[in-house]
Amino acid sequence: MTTIKPTAIAPTTGKPATGLNLGHGGVWSAPGRVNLIGEHTDYNGGLVLPLAIDRRTTCTVTLREDRLLRVTSTAGDGEAVELSIDRLAADAVAGWSAYVLGVAWALGEMGADLSSVNGLDIQLDSDVPIGAGLSSSAAIECAVAVALNDLWQLGLPPMELARAGRLAENSAVGAPTGIMDQAASMLGEKDHAVFLDCMTEVVQTVPLHLEENNLALLIVDTRVEHAHATGGYASRRASCERGAAAMGVTLLSELTVADLPTLSERVDDETFRRVRHILTENQRVVDTVDALRTKGPLAIGELLCASHASMRDDFEISVPAMDLAVDTAMANGAIGARLTGGGFGGSMVALVHQADVESISAAIASGFAAADYTAPQSFTVHAATGAHRDDAAVHSA
Repeated sequence: MTTIKPTAIAPTTGKPATGLNLGHGGVWSAPGRVNLIGEHTDYNGGLVLPLAIDRRTTCTVTLREDRLLRVTSTAGDGEAVELSIDRLAADAVAGWSAYVLGVAWALGEMGADLSSVNGLDIQLDSDVPIGAGLSSSAAIECAVAVALNDLWQLGLPPMELARAGRLAENSAVGAPTGIMDQAASMLGEKDHAVFLDCMTEVVQTVPLHLEENNLALLIVDTRVEHAHATGGYASRRASCERGAAAMGVTLLSELTVADLPTLSERVDDETFRRVRHILTENQRVVDTVDALRTKGPLAIGELLCASHASMRDDFEISVPAMDLAVDTAMANGAIGARLTGGGFGGSMVALVHQADVESISAAIASGFAAADYTAPQSFTVHAATGAHRDDAAVHSA
């Protein structure tokens, strides 16, 4: 069995923003992400292979003279949410503003000195679809994190900002997610996937070589919305924890598929199937990285399909509309297709020939109409750069 672990790359280290012409504020942005493979492995300390996409959340920030954080969003009704920096707490924020104010709280909770920083006016704008499994939440968190890091001159490196986003999502929002989404949004590179070991938090980028092979990543938003904080995400995580406890380990990533026979003797059938997905998914990530490095993207199709089957049958996080999208894509020439994101709705990612994008999209739309489902939204994405200051950086997204 092939074993591959990410090796360290040299991400941009955080430095105080005194070298930037910040003036009274600026514009920062961060991408959403699509997970190519490695679903629900992140909070189990496992391996994931997401990529940042060319759909972004923009954060326009102006410095204030007081200590007030004032947040607005173009997606809402224009009403502002306000909170003093001195009153930041995990339970002092709620709703959509928790993704913003929660990051400010998390930075302080992690040791940043916020005792003398200025307040901010923060306005959000985004073209990352909400509820589509493309991590619109991490895009907000990371855009805000890089803005605060610069404006408050905290000097934190990218992975520390990713950790702040995860803490905000876990404690302020209440969604028990891992660090994959924030890491992809912070560390993405053009035409590369982000290979992350969630136990060690070591990262390496992996070239995709899609365009030179006339390939595209087709996203189909099924329009079936999910909610991590209120859906089945927490129950799946609890199953994983039960399986780990039964095997005497802290995280399932300490196990391999060779441990499945022993596991089957110690847990109920449902827990066994949940854990089997995690262990086989970890191996699929390893095999996908190996295939991309040695054979190229055309070699990963079967792994994507096997991942979807595992999520459908063992982890049980797919829905009929998603299965229809995957099956239709494959029947119409896709190389591989799978649910991407937390599940219970959201989006499909399919690796397709560029020439087949329109025909596959049309076939899925026709299938949804015949099944009386809400019309899906289909679009292609490209691997893009991670979070940065827009008015001080060259955009490659």
